[in-house]
Amino acid sequence: MIDSTIEEHLAKTGKFIYSNKGVSMLPLIRQGRDLIRVEPIKGKLKKYDVVLYKRSEGLYVLHRIIKVRDYDYVICGDNCWTKEYVNDQRIIGVLTAVIRDGKEIPVTHWMYRLYVHLWCDLFPVRAFILHGISWIKRLVKK
Repeated sequence: MIDSTIEEHLAKTGKFIYSNKGVSMLPLIRQGRDLIRVEPIKGKLKKYDVVLYKRSEGLYVLHRIIKVRDYDYVICGDNCWTKEYVNDQRIIGVLTAVIRDGKEIPVTHWMYRLYVHLWCDLFPVRAFILHGISWIKRLVKK
């Protein structure tokens, strides 16, 4: 994989498995502990899909669609409160499974789907709590 991009690897093999860096998808994906399987997009993306996309500065990001709009998607990490707006041209693939402790959890599994609805449907409450925790941490540092 050294000489190819994620896009090229996906086109060649039909999947990309890797360990993420960052905490934006906690508690679903734990940095350095879980593996993620991303596959090319098949069909129309929908609310709750987790997509791998490329920001304009070239950084790859894995975040969840929280709203589908006519020309783009509203996207946010599970451990974030800031929304991003991403169009189809920037999306590379979609999460199909999380591999935790050697066990593969497909996005179709009932426990994954329960997590998604509990975590995402409560986004306004979660965003308020995460923003409050961040504000308290900044106060404590001063």
